[in-house]
Amino acid sequence: MKRNWRRAAQKAISRNDHRSIVAGAVAGLGGAIAIGVMEFFSFVAHYPLAVIPFATSIVLVIGSPDVEPAQPRALIGGHLVATMVGLAVLKLTGPHAWAAAAAVGLSILVMYVTGTFHPPAGINPLLVVSGNLPWTFLLAPVLAGALLLTAFSYAWHRGVRRQPWPRRWL
Repeated sequence: MKRNWRRAAQKAISRNDHRSIVAGAVAGLGGAIAIGVMEFFSFVAHYPLAVIPFATSIVLVIGSPDVEPAQPRALIGGHLVATMVGLAVLKLTGPHAWAAAAAVGLSILVMYVTGTFHPPAGINPLLVVSGNLPWTFLLAPVLAGALLLTAFSYAWHRGVRRQPWPRRWL
């Protein structure tokens, strides 16, 4: 009895069966590929991967692609808004623990108000303030990474899962 493993894998992926080992393995592979690309860019940009806040974003976008925080507006906008809040707080206060906490709280407010709420981006202001990171952090790795992650997610969902993503761009 020969089983067509490709057909079984495609079927499990396309229905996004969260209990399927095959779908989980393929989703894990997608996440590993995305983080591998981020690792490469962290090496090139001379930022340690621990300072690049996208691991939880890829888990969210791969695992729950239909939720609002997994849409491009929130994915890109949330990372940008949260990082800008962190950079502004750092500029105004310096790299203090209380300032990092305040920056996280303010970023939640700003993401909520701007319709860019993306929970994984909540780490960005903490990293910025506590690490005393420069304004260039906004462009690389944050903007570049968010755009790459969006492109990867689009290719993953359309090409591998054969499902529409995103529900909307803005």
